[in-house]
Formats: sequence, structure tokens, C-alpha cells
Amino acid sequence: MPKLIIFDLDGTLTESKSDLSLDMGILLGRLLLRIPVAIMSGGSYTQFKKQLLGGMPRDANFKNLYLFPTSGAQCYTWQDSQWRFLYNNPLTPEEKLRIFKALSESLNETGLDQPPPQLWGEQTEDRETQITWSALGQEAPIDMKRMWDPDRKKRMPLQMALLARLPGFSVRINATNSIDITREGITKAYGVRQLSRIAHLPISLMLYVGDALFPGGNDEIVKETGITTEQVDGPAETAHVIERILAS
Repeated sequence: MPKLIIFDLDGTLTESKSDLSLDMGILLGRLLLRIPVAIMSGGSYTQFKKQLLGGMPRDANFKNLYLFPTSGAQCYTWQDSQWRFLYNNPLTPEEKLRIFKALSESLNETGLDQPPPQLWGEQTEDRETQITWSALGQEAPIDMKRMWDPDRKKRMPLQMALLARLPGFSVRINATNSIDITREGITKAYGVRQLSRIAHLPISLMLYVGDALFPGGNDEIVKETGITTEQVDGPAETAHVIERILAS
């Protein structure tokens, strides 16, 4: 029985950039009455508010909930009946320029510089602490995302090209059609270590649940902390994990 559970958001608690379902919100509400929970995702805090918090029960025990947007680069906790920054690691203007330049050159090198026939929103998003490139646009339908690069073979050359141009940065592939770029060391592994310090709990007593724990995935990095992990394939499997824990 873990003493604290960390969940990825997209592809784990919800479908990519889709709102939290009523059933999942109820399950999380029940879990928060038992143990602390953290949500750690590449999405921005704005995305967290829309996608996650809007589906949570209004009387949920938010004091037991930790939010880690942009792959652990930020942390929010519930204080005085509102969400407040606990820490923040924004990229500098110079770092952002360097990332945008490397991204442009790498897209050209790998032949991904020509956008697809249809885009849903901007391909590149500045999330303050993270730059995210999404092949089909930031608001693409989940079915289209899944079909574009299911085996990640289209994005792996881009990841390698970016890593060659961006020493000092972390470049991770997510589960659908995006790549996340953060400062080196500011990753989900960093978030796990920070959470251990904040919650005064050894990492050995935590569980990480995510859909991208495969090699090169944006959840895989947490394994370097020694945390116990559980790979899931979507919200339905995550619901089974929560139900199993609630029943134990």
C-alpha cells in the first residue's frame, strides 16, 4: 500500500487534453480522503485548472493534493482556500531563444518542418518553464494524435537532433504527438524528489502511475529516483489501479 501516489495527467487520468470524467473525479476525491496525491504532467497550470480541477468534487480534500505542471518544474499547493506557488523554475529569455532556434533547425533536419495539411492550434507552445512541440497542434483530437506516431518513430529522430543541439536541456517524448523540452535536471524526477522533501516521505513509499514509462517516454525519467511505477494504457486502467488501492 503506497503512502502517496503520483499520477500523470494526459493519457493516464484523462485522454489527452480532455476534461476529467465525473467517475474519475469521484475516485480521486475518495483517494484524497485516504492518502496524499500528486498530479505531475507536461501541461501548464492553466491546462491543469481546465482539465483537472474543473472535474474534481468541490468538497475534495485539496490539502492532500499537490500539482506539478510542466513536468515538475512548478509546484502548487492548497493554502488559504486557493492554489499557491510553492516553487517555480522558469526558463530565461536566452534559454527560450536557444530552444526555439534548435527546434527550427532540428525540424528542418528531420523533415518535420512542413506542417501537416490540417493543424489544430499552434505547434509550439511556450509554457514558461517548458517548451512543447506538438506535430498536429496543441488542440488536436486525441484520435488524430494517436494515429500520427503510435510507435514514436517519427519523433525519435527529432528528439536525437534536439539533444545534439541542446546540451544542458532535457528532451522527452510524450505518449501521443508531442515533445517536451525543459532545463536539464528540471524533469519529473526532479518533481518526485521535491515532493519527497515537501511531503516528508521517502520515495520508497510512493507510487508513480503513468502511460509513458517506456524508453524515451516523458514518464520514464522518474525511474532514476527508484520510485515504484505502474504503466497504464489510459484512464480505464488508471481507474482500476485506484479501485484496487481503495479496496486494499
